[in-house]
Amino acid sequence: MTAWDVAAAVVDPEVPVLTIADLGVLRDVREDGDAVVVTITPTYSGCPAMDVIRDDLELALGAAGYRDVRVNLVLSPAWTTDWMSAEGKRKLAEFGIAPPSGRAAASGPIRLQLGVKCPRCGSLDTREVTRFGSTSCKALYECRACLEPFDFFKVH
Repeated sequence: MTAWDVAAAVVDPEVPVLTIADLGVLRDVREDGDAVVVTITPTYSGCPAMDVIRDDLELALGAAGYRDVRVNLVLSPAWTTDWMSAEGKRKLAEFGIAPPSGRAAASGPIRLQLGVKCPRCGSLDTREVTRFGSTSCKALYECRACLEPFDFFKVH
């Protein structure tokens, strides 16, 4: 197993159904002599999960035999939901969280968000209950068809 494979398997503490590779937070893993240097980018500059992710990377790579682990936190370029993998979006929907739709890095005319698909029944007859859900990356929605509440991972 390579250092990349070990780092890519670390889960996001706020959305544990995703690995940091699924989320797009893992930017680079390289070996530099006896050291492994991992580069991560937070989903936003104040993300409280970064300390946990750093510790989990050090523990996972240490357990895999890498003794000198360095984790660099890089803020630029800023993370966007465009970096989330298709597999990560699939996992979110399967877990009951509506994945981000559309592209955050679009240029040109301002895009409109017409609807968020319910991850349980697929209906577009949904409404935003509150802009912030269990984490600041998510909003809380309600499906008017199946009446179930669900999180929506916001596009940003």
